Amino acid sequence: MAKIVILGAGLGGMSAAYEIRQMLGREHDLTVVGEGSLFNFTPSNPWVAVGWRDQGDIRVEVRQPLERRGIHFIDVLADKVLPADNQILLRDGRKIDYDYLVVTTGPRLAFERVPGTGPEGYAQSMCTGPHAHAAWQAYQEFLKNPGPIVVGAVQGASCFGPAYEFAMIVDTDLRRRKLRDRVPMTYVTSEPYIGHMGLGGIGDSKGLLESELRQRHIKWIANARVTSVEPDKVNVEQLDDHGEVQETHALPFSFSMLLPSFAGVDAVQGIDGLVNPGGFVLIDQHQRNPKYPNIFAAGVCVAIPPVEVTPVPTGAPKTGLMIESMVTAIARNLRDELAGNPIKARATWNAMCLADMGDRGFAFIALPQMPPRNTTKSTTGKWVHLAKVAYEKYFLRKMRKGKAYPAYEKYIMQAFGIDRLKPDADSDV
Repeated sequence: MAKIVILGAGLGGMSAAYEIRQMLGREHDLTVVGEGSLFNFTPSNPWVAVGWRDQGDIRVEVRQPLERRGIHFIDVLADKVLPADNQILLRDGRKIDYDYLVVTTGPRLAFERVPGTGPEGYAQSMCTGPHAHAAWQAYQEFLKNPGPIVVGAVQGASCFGPAYEFAMIVDTDLRRRKLRDRVPMTYVTSEPYIGHMGLGGIGDSKGLLESELRQRHIKWIANARVTSVEPDKVNVEQLDDHGEVQETHALPFSFSMLLPSFAGVDAVQGIDGLVNPGGFVLIDQHQRNPKYPNIFAAGVCVAIPPVEVTPVPTGAPKTGLMIESMVTAIARNLRDELAGNPIKARATWNAMCLADMGDRGFAFIALPQMPPRNTTKSTTGKWVHLAKVAYEKYFLRKMRKGKAYPAYEKYIMQAFGIDRLKPDADSDV
């Protein structure tokens, strides 16, 4: 019997737990280590931040669903991974042994890289459930005395969809409240142009998103390097295509939300051969670490180089579809490894995103994620908003039943007129 430990209990970790258990059966010991027993459905955080969802609406208690499937759960934060000893040191001093480790921690939110950002600063975040709840509390105060809003993503951010979502959801919410005419809005992004998304653009994402911002009277600053946030203004350097400062801006605000730069979590930082200098886990084509072959990784914690060099640093996003593909590959490779067979499953690393705009939405698909691509499509419409609402209900229902298996993507693929991802590669998932 093998001892398999999953480090991280977010979207990737929970999906990995259920899929590995389904793939391997109950003959192997499976443990999930996470901070707290409440799973938060992160894609719904922008709705929480404007009061369209209560924090409790998108949370699920995971201990009982996990234990019903024979999966142990430890709700203590990991202090350090000890790969040479095949152990994890927990914050309470305990050490957990493993034969195989699956790292799905997500990122560390590096607010310290831009002074004044984050929960301890002056600009809100939506990256966690508590952050979204804090943003809603600040937004309620803002509504009593509306003024300028600044929304965006700072240098080093690698997930731009939620920033676009939040800007347009706030626009929709303010129009419904008959307050939009009192609120100038500016979108600030480290992307070299609107719609870059950390992916070099997807189809006509530049034109589609610029059009949406114009129609909603949201000004924008791209190639933006946020130098600091003060109590009432965001200080920005706008660079040219050569990385030189072209213009500086002091943007006044009454409410601001800025997505931070991502880094690797403390539990794996500085481990030679396991992570890169940023703390992201190094993996091969099978999601396996080259130095420590009994360690696999999936999700935002994985090291993926930027799609291209940009004047302001941008990271490559890891969307839900890519994470689920990584998880499936890990489950299959663990099955083959434990059966004494060579591992062969590879994640497809395709990108798909449903971004809500409050009353409609923006969707893109990139197969594969990095250009050049076999398929590139982007579109907007009411159906995207409805699809995201439906996915939220679907996923949370499956989580409460302990069955968080990916299935929604096939319907989105059909909406794009795509039947299969890679029909000619049986080992790809």
